[in-house]
Amino acid sequence: MTDLAILQSRLTEAEDAYHLLMTGAKEVSVNIGGYGAVSYQSADVANLEKYIAHLKFDIQRKQGGVRRKPIYVEF
Repeated sequence: MTDLAILQSRLTEAEDAYHLLMTGAKEVSVNIGGYGAVSYQSADVANLEKYIAHLKFDIQRKQGGVRRKPIYVEF
């Protein structure tokens, strides 16, 4: 499991990359941990948004903010 500080660092980098794309940069690169980097172009904004959402979810889960709903059984 990835450390919370690492996830927050990745989120910051991804959000900065998103900002650059939205303000006119043609291509940005995001480090994805020990796996290298991914380059995004303006056409890939949706993929970058998904990556940011995934990071936010992982951070919330690490902080204990994501809980499963109770499962009810009816007979």
